[in-house]
Amino acid sequence: MNDDTVESAAKRDLQPGQAKPSSPSRRPRLIECVFNVSEGRDAARIERIGQAVRDGSGCYLLDVHSDPDHHRSVFTVVGEPDALPEGVFRASRTAIESIDLRQHRGIHPRIGAVDVVPFVPLAGVTMDECVATAREFGARLAAELSLPVFLYDRASTGPRSVSLPQIRRGGLAALFGADGPAGAMPRPDFGPDFPHATAGAVAVGARPILIAFNVLLAGSDLAVARAIARRIRERDGGLPAVRALGLSLESSGRTQVSMNLIDY
Repeated sequence: MNDDTVESAAKRDLQPGQAKPSSPSRRPRLIECVFNVSEGRDAARIERIGQAVRDGSGCYLLDVHSDPDHHRSVFTVVGEPDALPEGVFRASRTAIESIDLRQHRGIHPRIGAVDVVPFVPLAGVTMDECVATAREFGARLAAELSLPVFLYDRASTGPRSVSLPQIRRGGLAALFGADGPAGAMPRPDFGPDFPHATAGAVAVGARPILIAFNVLLAGSDLAVARAIARRIRERDGGLPAVRALGLSLESSGRTQVSMNLIDY
């Protein structure tokens, strides 16, 4: 479970207060947002975050995938361009108000309570529209919730695209050192040059559909999982468009190779 989990999920029943689907006579305009939060163990807290999406109209929560070892939940939401950002913002605010990253311990890399918010064009929407949505959403997170926001992938604002692994590598310590953001990383695109006291930072992006794919290994040797990840991921000379991590799952005494195929 890297950037996000399975992109195609069976649609759940509409909850009270949600609008009915668009009439067949009007072609829907749909954006998907697969946002990740740093909470995978507290069922009540996860439900509150999901309910914040359902509280409005025109924004539909399709799936929630939580993992206690990753200590992370992935919310798959779809909606029209004028409705989706509001639902995701409500959920982000709920997560930020209830998650203290200083108490968080999980095996998945993360930089924030709301860790990553990608906007994906699904139907009748262009990538440029998703880029504009991501930038407007990032600016709002910074202005209203005092979060430092890093834009990534197609929403990047610099001369070169910034990838999610670049932002998340090394965690908050690498992003906010004594001399500012480490290495070649730019300063946040929006918000302060220092992390939020309890919520850290957030990566907001626009990207095409990706496929997330996790494989459980029979043994508990983390070195084996990491060796496989190095062998198959693109940045180490492996398969094109594959990102991979080797992780240890303490709850089951097994290991996992967690992968994203970013260009199917």
